[in-house]
Amino acid sequence: MPPSVEVAPDLSGLIELSRIAHLDLKPVILRVQTDLFVQAANRDKSELESFASLAGGLIPIVDEETAAIVAEKLAPFADTPQSVLATLAARGGRVRDIVLGSAVTLSPALIDAALLDGADLGSAMAGRPGLPRAVIAELAQRGDPAIDRALAGNLGITLRGGDVRHLVGRGRTDPDLAGLLLARPDLAVGELAPLYLHADPIRRDAIREAIAATAALRPCPPPPRDLGGMLLGLSAVHDVPGFLAALSDGLGLPANFLRSAPDAGSRYDLLTLCLRAADLHEEEAVYVFLTLDEAVSRSAERVFELVRLFRTTDRPAARDLLSAILDRPLRERTGASDAHQPHHAPDTGKIRQAAAERPANRTPLPMRARKSS
Repeated sequence: MPPSVEVAPDLSGLIELSRIAHLDLKPVILRVQTDLFVQAANRDKSELESFASLAGGLIPIVDEETAAIVAEKLAPFADTPQSVLATLAARGGRVRDIVLGSAVTLSPALIDAALLDGADLGSAMAGRPGLPRAVIAELAQRGDPAIDRALAGNLGITLRGGDVRHLVGRGRTDPDLAGLLLARPDLAVGELAPLYLHADPIRRDAIREAIAATAALRPCPPPPRDLGGMLLGLSAVHDVPGFLAALSDGLGLPANFLRSAPDAGSRYDLLTLCLRAADLHEEEAVYVFLTLDEAVSRSAERVFELVRLFRTTDRPAARDLLSAILDRPLRERTGASDAHQPHHAPDTGKIRQAAAERPANRTPLPMRARKSS
């Protein structure tokens, strides 16, 4: 007895059946034939052509939900005829994005069909796994929020170099993008420093440790002269605007630097890093926490959190973290470059170094205020 031969289902007449006015079988027929096509053990040329003819006639006239379901099944299937994928992509919208996001091959005909409605395909392309490096670089440079988030959430690609810098830089002001980048396993902890204020406590600790390791390799300039005493005096009288102005001026930060914080809670974290960069002692920082703003001083738990941040961040790391978060370097000198510098020879270097060091024994708080001339 000859072996049985699998016979392809006879598809003739299905399109005619789908045209019956009072019986809309088009969605059912398309979905059933799609399942049969995908599940078939073998597909010869005639079967591919037959399915392409059937699908090509039904895809433009079925409802959106049916087209999307079919696209999800056919797009990642290697044997799907490109003409079928092009017909799906030509519908635009969600169906097009499904095809562009998961098609095994993006043929020129498929891309041309997707462009029929004049849409920008960047966000749909950015979600594809295995994107070439050149495509990733081009998409990362666009500055489109939808594309940025699609790239950041695409774990099927590796972000490197300039791509990371572009995305992380924009993540400073985009909490959703920041969250996606912080969750990626392929980014080094140090690369995420600009997103420190968006990170969870565990991630913050890791970022601080990474920053501290690199900051320790470079010399740290002396602290701003007399800034600590000025800040304590302003905090004692609850002069918040004056305090922030003095702090920003002393460190060379923009006057509105607190706006870089994504929420009200993280503003004091940013402020704490500033106090550490200004070289305040721990008891001085605590004094600021307890006097500057009653909203903070009323919460012992919040004060303890800020003290922990102050204790676990050394001054060089605080400076580098601030530079990363605010995207600008901190001032290297405490005065203008053309300010008068008295000459002390031959021990100029030693005398200036001693003058720059803060004394270990300080005036008891809160009397450590601005000195009178």
